[in-house]
Amino acid sequence: MDERLRERIEKHPCYSEEAHHHYARMHVAVAPACNIQCNYCNRKYDCANESRPGVVSELLTPEEAAHKVLVIAGKIPQMTVLGIAGPGDPLANPEKTFRTFELIADKAPDIKLCLSTNGLMLPDHVDRIKQLNVDHVTITINMVDPEIGTKIYPWVHYRRRRYKGLEAARILHERQMEGLQALKEADILCKVNSVMIPGINDQHLVEVDQVIRENGAFLHNIMPLISAPEHGTHFGLTGQRGPNPKELKALQDQCADSNMKMMRHCRQCRADAVGLLGEDRSQEFTKDKFMEMAPEYDLETRQEVHAGIDKFKQELKSAKAKVKPSQRIANSPKVLVAVATKGGGLVNQHFGHAREFMIYEVDANEAKFVGHRKVENYCQGGYGEEDSLDTIIKAVADCKAVLASKVGSCPQVELKKAGLIVVEAYDVIETVARQFYNEYVLNAT
Repeated sequence: MDERLRERIEKHPCYSEEAHHHYARMHVAVAPACNIQCNYCNRKYDCANESRPGVVSELLTPEEAAHKVLVIAGKIPQMTVLGIAGPGDPLANPEKTFRTFELIADKAPDIKLCLSTNGLMLPDHVDRIKQLNVDHVTITINMVDPEIGTKIYPWVHYRRRRYKGLEAARILHERQMEGLQALKEADILCKVNSVMIPGINDQHLVEVDQVIRENGAFLHNIMPLISAPEHGTHFGLTGQRGPNPKELKALQDQCADSNMKMMRHCRQCRADAVGLLGEDRSQEFTKDKFMEMAPEYDLETRQEVHAGIDKFKQELKSAKAKVKPSQRIANSPKVLVAVATKGGGLVNQHFGHAREFMIYEVDANEAKFVGHRKVENYCQGGYGEEDSLDTIIKAVADCKAVLASKVGSCPQVELKKAGLIVVEAYDVIETVARQFYNEYVLNAT
């Protein structure tokens, strides 16, 4: 990766796996309308209890959104990215989307601007996107074969007409490819999201990966289908299952053999998400709260915070270098470990407080992040803890160890019964993972 490209992504938590440990993002919900229907989508409003794309607690005007950004940029100075991702499609609401970007670019020039789109109207707006210095665009591309698209999209609304079936999927595919090419020519970084739907497009996504790579995509994010019946989506109501973690990782690994980067740290965020990836602070900043707050955006203060993050990242880099072998060790077995972390690239969270575990693949040469598993936190004040522990153990059953800053005596016993090694530490993730590997895997063999 050349230095200019590295600079463009180093503070973007979605485009850089390293950045997501340190920098936050926020989405503003200014785009309610959508021009296609996806069988995995159900846009919900005034919903604080679901964490998935298309869900928001409230819609905002561009002016309200800009005010919210300036408030949060002061209270969370590590917030570096403002994205518009719905709850509909930003480019089905171009006036609201671009007006929001204009207001923020004028008042907070250090915040990166990005948007997510289904791509149907993207070719019509690339020039405006470039003009506003929106440097990151995500397109959701689930197929490059319209026949497969008919199983995912019931209809698209294009040029004041609704299309169904094969014609709808063909129009969407052609417009997505045209938009992807236009982004490449405009030197705008493009991430492609793909939803893995077992039995429909799971095997086909290998071809999707190849096509988008050839057409200039920078990053591919293969996400699992969310299909719980209570979400009210077509797939959820008809029993279409999502992939399990093993299936998802296998497909990601297969596509990662290409030269394009594979994103594995996506959290499939709400359209009004706030904070680090893996956390959602949106309920701290509802409209009735943030509209009463004075904007605290201060460029100098933010730069000081970012300088501190840069220093900490250098310290992490030095720590990782100390555990890296001087020569590559051939044929060392790979194992998975589950890490409880609050961010910062550290093992720094109590097992009982974890709402997700980051999964690392470790061998004698490196500890590599490969995914995350959401769980119900174990510490619930004495209610439901036994059930939640069973769920946690099932979620990390393919791992060799659990790494946490502290693990209570009761869960330790159950984790060990399940064949998991418990490691208590407070240190750099790669350092703890490699020390575990040396002690329990290399020495054991």
